[in-house]
Amino acid sequence: MEMILAAMLMLWGNVSSANPDVTLDQLVQASMQVPAHGEEFDPLRPVFKKDPQPDTPTIRGIYVTAHSAGGSRLNTLLELVDQTDLNAMVIDVKDDWGNITYDTGNSKLEAYDTTYKIIPDIQKLMNTLNEHEVYPIARIVVFKDTILANKRPELSFLNPDGSLWANGKKPPESFVNPYSKEVWDYNIEVAKEAAKAGFKEIQFDYVRFPEGFEKRDSILQYEQDERSRVEAVAGFVKYAREQLNPLGVRVSVDIFGYAASVPAAEGIGQDFEKISQNVDVISAMVYPSHYTTGWFGAKVPDAEPYTTISGSSVDTHKKLEPLGPLKPIVRPWIQDFTATWIPGHIKYGKKEIEEQIRALHDNGIEEFLLWNASNKYTPGVNYINPSP
Repeated sequence: MEMILAAMLMLWGNVSSANPDVTLDQLVQASMQVPAHGEEFDPLRPVFKKDPQPDTPTIRGIYVTAHSAGGSRLNTLLELVDQTDLNAMVIDVKDDWGNITYDTGNSKLEAYDTTYKIIPDIQKLMNTLNEHEVYPIARIVVFKDTILANKRPELSFLNPDGSLWANGKKPPESFVNPYSKEVWDYNIEVAKEAAKAGFKEIQFDYVRFPEGFEKRDSILQYEQDERSRVEAVAGFVKYAREQLNPLGVRVSVDIFGYAASVPAAEGIGQDFEKISQNVDVISAMVYPSHYTTGWFGAKVPDAEPYTTISGSSVDTHKKLEPLGPLKPIVRPWIQDFTATWIPGHIKYGKKEIEEQIRALHDNGIEEFLLWNASNKYTPGVNYINPSP
């Protein structure tokens, strides 16, 4: 009994350091909970979860590239936020190629030689955002990292001939290995610097293996252990939140929209529930253009934004319901672009964006993020409660 009590006190010390409001009684009660009959114990499930920023307003934001944040387009985007009910910006701190987009002054990161100073003065940017009452979110692209993969191939995936694997896109992209603890710590170091700079939330994107990885897993060379791909990816998310929560920043993750509607995507290592239970915010990319024929009964989901977003919202609620108090804030990415490559697509403007927002609202979801890769957003949109 004394050994059990000592172990409990040690665990309480670890938990309470990251969650000061947790009591020993709460920990004891949590430790006595056992999985329901037929359920397996989930080592990735946190004991406690508390929003580090409970007073944050309802977030409605836009995506902002580092080039926009560090250039003249920022003024246009600030004007949009100032004149509407938008109040947040998701800014690339580590972009889709793996560039750290401003000079952190961190010697650990400088040793990787992956900084490309796109944002000339991070403190000036943060001061400007604060003046305009913009909630700043740092976007960090995690495992899609062509730059680090080229500099450190041993942290990536190698073809049978020893060359670096890349996908078939133009230009080709490479990923780094989600099993690698060094890769984990590298990205979390970037996140800690973003928190130090003043970002209030860290949003991790590309938290997965490459698409179609299960088809090439057996021929690629890379370091791995006994964990499944799902466990490796969810393990990173859990570790990241444990590292960042004491800094007072929220942790969020972007995830494929269809992940809420299907079983775990084991090929790429994404499990909607296992990731969601370890984040403060989950941002599914529910762009109607990303769904194929038949989803939610729509022949062309892109042409039926209300139907598609409503269907994905219902599935999201169903998927997250079992998490109970561990359920994160639901803040999807929605579409503010026209998907010209989709047969039967429609042009997206004020009406189509408002239909997506109305679908979220009708399903009890008040938060959202708008995506447009070029950061050109539709004017005149009612972002609060658009009429049918």
